[in-house]
Amino acid sequence: MSASRELLPAVILRFGMAIVVLGAFIFAPAGTLRFWPGWLYLTCLIGPMVAMTVYLLRKDPELLRRRMKMQEKRATQGRLIKAFGLLYYAAFLLPGFDHRFGWSDVPAAVIVAADVVMLLGYVLFAWVLMTNSYAARTIEVERGQKVISSGPYALVRHPMYTAVIVMMTATPLALASYWAVIPFLFLPVFLAIRVRDEEALLREELAGYAAYCDKVRWRMLPGIW
Repeated sequence: MSASRELLPAVILRFGMAIVVLGAFIFAPAGTLRFWPGWLYLTCLIGPMVAMTVYLLRKDPELLRRRMKMQEKRATQGRLIKAFGLLYYAAFLLPGFDHRFGWSDVPAAVIVAADVVMLLGYVLFAWVLMTNSYAARTIEVERGQKVISSGPYALVRHPMYTAVIVMMTATPLALASYWAVIPFLFLPVFLAIRVRDEEALLREELAGYAAYCDKVRWRMLPGIW
């Protein structure tokens, strides 16, 4: 059995569960399925995710296998991921309640523009995956792993987190909620803490990473940090 076929059942199960959970977090608080920003957001998110998953199944199944791993080896990272996950999913509850009780009045043009920004963030995310076959979810250094300094890694040291920040920043407005901006603002803080711990490991265990840090100054946001 090829690596792609071996991965396919797990990928379908994981993907299906993610869609159901995210959909429930968006629509259940709204109390209705007639919430068009939610459908547009899911379409803009799921479409590129499916396309990228198919690409990885065909071109880089090992990267997909790496990204299926969820268990962090470092205790600090494990705690961070749990806290991040709780805040992340809690933040998705607010837009539904916002829609139900009419707290925000976000113009349709702003909602659509936010979805476009979210899509651009995913384009950057996909660029990272196509550039770095070791872009796993968990933080560890594998045998044979090398420093990547081309593509988006020539601009910032952690372009995947940059992409996540872009998508998270756009998500509240894409879901028609001003109030949801508040919890989403805290999510980059978790990424910043994760980056500091991650870089401590990479400097210690990945040959050439310290020199790469000297070459590429910015961690996630060019000109800022």
